[in-house]
Amino acid sequence: MAQREWRNQNLEGSEWIEKVIEIKRTSKKTRGGNQIGFTALVVSGDGKGKVGFSLGKAKDVASAIRKGMREARKKAVELPLAEGTIPFPLKIKFKGARLVLRPGRPGSGLVAGGVIRTIAEAAGIKDLTAKILGSSDKNSNTQAVFKGFSRLKAYA
Repeated sequence: MAQREWRNQNLEGSEWIEKVIEIKRTSKKTRGGNQIGFTALVVSGDGKGKVGFSLGKAKDVASAIRKGMREARKKAVELPLAEGTIPFPLKIKFKGARLVLRPGRPGSGLVAGGVIRTIAEAAGIKDLTAKILGSSDKNSNTQAVFKGFSRLKAYA
């Protein structure tokens, strides 16, 4: 699914970069018929080292995205960035996802794919080299990236 980007004004007046990573349609069988809902995996960041993610659930897509954005801003974490990159390399394993994140040389840009690139852009990381080795599930990979970010916070 194509990624969309929204820029909203936060209460403090700073701009947030909000991106939809994935939208899924869910269905539940009930006595009266099928109950259809949507889940939206959303990343929100200020472009200065603060980033969060959330899974919004609702009966329609717009409400799911709105809920996800609101929750992602609440759960945002501050990253200790060193010259536009992460301070040291990380190897992350979370469920089926295995990721490798390495600091990029100044000017090298984002050499990353999938959700890692989306999260790094929202966080304001300029130089990063990353590889997804395990699962292709976007939710697991997103949670793995944030597990690695929590390790960065612990060493800062």
